[in-house]
Amino acid sequence: MLPKKVSNLFLMMMGAGVLLLIVGIFFNLNLGHEVAAVGGHGGGHAAAGGHEAGHHAVTWVNRLFANLWLNNIWFTGISVIGMFFISLQYVAYAYWSVPIKRVLESLTGYLPVGAVLMVVLFLLGKSYLFHWTQPGIMDEGSANYDPIIAGKSGYLNLPFYLIRTVVYLAIWVIFARWMRAQSVAEGLEGGTVRYHKSIKIAAIFLVLFAVSNSMANWDWLMSIDSHWFSTMYSWYVFASWLVSGVAATILIAVNLKQAGYLRILNANHLHDLGKFAFGFTIFWTYVWFAQFMLIWYANLPEEVTYFQERWFGHFAPLFYMSLLINFVAPFLLLMTRDAKRQGIMLKIVTVVILSGHYIDFYMMVMPGTMGNDAGFGFMEVGTLLLFLGIFLTMVSRMLVSASLIQHKHPFLEESLHHHI
Repeated sequence: MLPKKVSNLFLMMMGAGVLLLIVGIFFNLNLGHEVAAVGGHGGGHAAAGGHEAGHHAVTWVNRLFANLWLNNIWFTGISVIGMFFISLQYVAYAYWSVPIKRVLESLTGYLPVGAVLMVVLFLLGKSYLFHWTQPGIMDEGSANYDPIIAGKSGYLNLPFYLIRTVVYLAIWVIFARWMRAQSVAEGLEGGTVRYHKSIKIAAIFLVLFAVSNSMANWDWLMSIDSHWFSTMYSWYVFASWLVSGVAATILIAVNLKQAGYLRILNANHLHDLGKFAFGFTIFWTYVWFAQFMLIWYANLPEEVTYFQERWFGHFAPLFYMSLLINFVAPFLLLMTRDAKRQGIMLKIVTVVILSGHYIDFYMMVMPGTMGNDAGFGFMEVGTLLLFLGIFLTMVSRMLVSASLIQHKHPFLEESLHHHI
């Protein structure tokens, strides 16, 4: 059971989120502009071929669904990264990560909630999020006909989209639950039978995740800007999810240690986690630059429109802020050995990283759904608080459902003597 104090805190967080959402909706009933605009007060829309929001009037409903979609995708991504990182540890026969294994498992607690919300939000809000779902868009005789989108109808159609989404999420939820069951059983039984079975589960999951993750990113995010595509986009989204997931793991683990729960977690384990945060930050930057540089250098109209909309005008401040927070800050703050071994420094850096990558996902969703009507106000803060409260509740419930330390893990002794 969650301590009452903790559960009440999360309930208050969700309640505050709902209240701010209601206030935000009230201010946006007439396209209200209570927002602190992202880059000045934008009017109008981008040129043809830019964001998809320009094809219909933007209302508070657009903004509501855009925020719900953004937050669910971000938290679902962090959740599935927990399973991904556990699987990596198993196939690598890693022993250092035993102290954080339960933390990684707990991240997957949000997956069932995220899976249900993903399907429900798409069914209810598809016309507000995805231009390719508009009536007649693929009908040659319609006034809404778009030949570019019609050319993608074999992939972008409602039945196939829903089937794919359900399959991705089913794979992630089933394997996460399967792995968790093996872990709990291993903690009770000991031995190596469950451990070796977990290795097989992890290996199968990693293969399936490589495909499902790539396709999910095309479907849930890239198809928002349905005229545009990038062969590196899935890597880019995955990198952002990965850094966010590692940062969330560090933040939870450090807080648990400081609260007196994860006593076996020492500076050497923190150092490894800090190196992963540092390394994956470099990986994200590499993928970001590779995608941007290739599109900028080729300068093809159908490709540059994506970055034009973000690099100039309304979203320009967030474009530069994202680079500053997601690369420059963690790169400088985590460069030294000592920084990676200090809990307080890691907490500061991970909050910075999570904030930066939330902005990164904001920039993936909002230009294509809201255009220059996007901003950051009551509705955005409320949605974030609501989802954060739900996420922390599900993670905490999984944390308290089994021992935080897996005392019968085959590599427990090695992890206790881990030194770098």
